[in-house]
Amino acid sequence: MTNTVLITGSSSGYGLETARHFLAAGWRVIATMRTPRPELFAASDNVRVLPLDVTDPRSIAAVVAEAGPLDVLVNNAGIGLMGAFEVTPMTTVREIFETNTFGTMAMTQAVLPQFRQRRAGVVINVTSSATFTPMPLVAVYTASKTAVEAFTASLAHELAAFGVRVKLVEPGYAPTTAFTSNTGNRMDGLFPEPYAAFAQQIFAMQPGAVTTERDVAEVVLRAATDGSDRLRFPAGADAVALAAAC
Repeated sequence: MTNTVLITGSSSGYGLETARHFLAAGWRVIATMRTPRPELFAASDNVRVLPLDVTDPRSIAAVVAEAGPLDVLVNNAGIGLMGAFEVTPMTTVREIFETNTFGTMAMTQAVLPQFRQRRAGVVINVTSSATFTPMPLVAVYTASKTAVEAFTASLAHELAAFGVRVKLVEPGYAPTTAFTSNTGNRMDGLFPEPYAAFAQQIFAMQPGAVTTERDVAEVVLRAATDGSDRLRFPAGADAVALAAAC
C-alpha cells in the first residue's frame, strides 16, 4: 500500500525538495501551493498538484476533501521576514502569524478527524533553528515559529492516546532558499537609519555550516517514518550543532 503525504508550500525551497524526495521514495504526494505549477514535477501518477491558501478556510476544506485519505501532513508553508521590530507594522506581524502560525494550526485541525478516527497519522510542522537561540532582526518571524513549537509539543501529548504522532522539523540557515524574497514588499522600510549600521554588521557576518533543501527533505522523511515519541528533528549541520549546544 502506498502512503500519502500532503505538503504545504511546495512551489519552492524546502517544500519543493521535500515533495520530490517523498515522490522518489515511492510515496503518493499531494503537493500544494497558492498557484499550482505541475511543471515542477516529472510526470507521475503518484503526484498531484493542488491549489491551497493556508490562510483561507474554504481553500483548506477544499484541498483536504480533494486529497482524500492522508497518512502524513507536512506543514511547510511559511513567510520569512527580517527587519527592525520597532518599525514593523502590526498588519505585517499579523500577516506573518496568519501563514506561519495560524495556517499551520488550521491545516492540522482540518486533517485531525481522519487521523483520530483511523488512530494513525503523522503531523510534521516545519519551524526553524531560530527558535533555539535569540537572533537579531527576526523577532516577528521567530515569534511565529516559536508559537508553532509550543503548539506542536502540547499537541503531541494530546494526540498520543489516539495513535497520532506529531513532529517538529527545525531547519538551520539555508542561503539558497527564498527566505525573504517571498515577503513581497513587507520588508520595505524595515531597516531605518538608526538601525542601518547594526543591520550591516549582521548582514556582513559569514555563516559557517548551513542547511540545504536536501537536508530538510531527508529529515522530514525520517520524521514521517519515525515510530517513536521523539518530537524534535533538527535539519542541517548548523541546526544540529545549535540544538546540541542548547
